[in-house]
Amino acid sequence: LTALIYNVKQWYQRRVRGGLSVAAISMFGGVYSILPAYESDLFGTKYVGANHGKMLLFSSTAAIAGPSVFLYLRSLSEKAAITDLLSKIDPSAFQEKFGSDMSAVEALIQAKTVTVAKLMEIAPSGVVDPTPFLYDSSFYTIAAAIGVGAVAHAMIKPVDPKWYEKVD
Repeated sequence: LTALIYNVKQWYQRRVRGGLSVAAISMFGGVYSILPAYESDLFGTKYVGANHGKMLLFSSTAAIAGPSVFLYLRSLSEKAAITDLLSKIDPSAFQEKFGSDMSAVEALIQAKTVTVAKLMEIAPSGVVDPTPFLYDSSFYTIAAAIGVGAVAHAMIKPVDPKWYEKVD
């Protein structure tokens, strides 16, 4: 019975994740399908092709750079958390757990031998687990970028119709 429940749960989770992925992808398609009309309303029809190309270029750049920045900020938070935990851990406990002294910690971090979870196992009682806070700086940065984008978008005003392409 437990195996059946587990299999049903796994099946359901795959279906839900798949459905949410399809919904997200279809929403991106919807945005990109109305973008040329939106651009022509704002900037006129004369250069809508060039404007649309630039919008797609910067959208693609953001899609590539965004996750990289997000992961970089998260790795900085993780390194800071590990450094903070190392300052609170007894060197002899570290030696016993990892078989090396603290001078080799960089190599152990690179090899994923030293992690926040493993350090929490040997941390003294009362030390707060930093894991729930690792994404704070990343999410604050993303929220600030979205805020700047919203303000920039609110500042966009349509081009004066005298600059539109004249239709004979």
